[in-house]
Amino acid sequence: MGCGCGCSSGDSKPREVSLKTEKQTDQDGSLHLPAEVMEKLRVTPGSKVLISASSNGLLLRSTNPELSKLYIEPTNTCNLSCRTCIRHTWKDSEGFMSREVYLKLLAEASEFKSLRKISFWGFGEPLLHPDIVEMVAQAKQLGVETQIITNGLLLDKKMAEGLMQAGLDSIVVSIDGTSEEVQADIRSGADLNAIKKNVKYLRLIRERKSQMNPEIGIEFVVTRSNVKELGNLKILANELGASFIFISNLLPYSSEMKDDILYLDSVRMGTGENDNPRIYFPPIDNRRDEGENIIKVSGPLDLSHTTLKKGDGYCRFVDEGTLVVSWDGEVSPCVALMRSYSCYVLDRKKDIKKYTVGNVAKDTIKDLWEKPDFVSFRERVQRFDFAPCTCCGGCDMSESNEEDCYGDTFPVCGDCLWAQGVIQCP
Repeated sequence: MGCGCGCSSGDSKPREVSLKTEKQTDQDGSLHLPAEVMEKLRVTPGSKVLISASSNGLLLRSTNPELSKLYIEPTNTCNLSCRTCIRHTWKDSEGFMSREVYLKLLAEASEFKSLRKISFWGFGEPLLHPDIVEMVAQAKQLGVETQIITNGLLLDKKMAEGLMQAGLDSIVVSIDGTSEEVQADIRSGADLNAIKKNVKYLRLIRERKSQMNPEIGIEFVVTRSNVKELGNLKILANELGASFIFISNLLPYSSEMKDDILYLDSVRMGTGENDNPRIYFPPIDNRRDEGENIIKVSGPLDLSHTTLKKGDGYCRFVDEGTLVVSWDGEVSPCVALMRSYSCYVLDRKKDIKKYTVGNVAKDTIKDLWEKPDFVSFRERVQRFDFAPCTCCGGCDMSESNEEDCYGDTFPVCGDCLWAQGVIQCP
């Protein structure tokens, strides 16, 4: 687990589509979408398309994306007790997903031809599940991409070889320090050298078999406590054979943790609460000597190319057709709503009430996905007409996610830092 949300999904804005096409409108002004565009949007004739205006033009999205990704939580138990973890704020019982629930889930998921990825992840350590290797192998039989997010401590030789044999496509290792001291401080004594040894062995057997998979990645939650570690992160990635690094902000779960965030100025800059002028840079080489001078000029540097604007939220979970299934079979639309917990949005305490649409042990995935209330919720999230609590500073109604000042009812998402691109997951 990792990502600062306690979880261990990415872009804060819709991914750019590498597709260019030109189409002329009809005499009545109608625009017919070419087949290749409809395929990219995953829409069929007669379905609705959401059109959003931006400074760069128009953005087209399907209003009801098909199910394409499952986050499955094998267990919510963990072998660590990281001080940044959500687990310190809940009183949930712990357990492991049963074989019966998992096999039922896979059987029903196989009916969705749109399903492309299953990620084994959660508010726990997936490798603790005694059947995790078999679970990956069974998921691969569906012909989908598989991924595991792990702290890496249990990735011993037997586990690495088992996951290779199972056909795992990618593994993301959560590391919050490139030095032993910082890693151990944030991750409750996690042995960085042991993690490095485990990942290096996985890389070795992958090379021996002349395989590209599993692809290795690193997830890093950046805070004031470890921001200086970023300088050595690429070195560590090269050492481990990691082909990508995923950096997220921290979602604080205590009043002490809220002082460790690095995005307070960036958020206020995007909401007009900062008097600094906006500075727009052309492409510039990212070298240390030049970078220091750039930061002196710019102040808070927009690294993500994301600006907070009122009503400008975007939920990649909903837009990419995601379901999150907890170890006990409860189904939620996203990471942020799968548990009840307290957190801090900037310097405001907020109580999050979990939102589940049903349980796969009792209901079918198809029935849950097509449930009218759930379809309506996904449409609301895509329009994102929620009150902009993060931008306005928050009133009493922003102390929970049950209602907002626009009259929206539970669950409301205007204050969601995932939707604002502040918090991200692999």
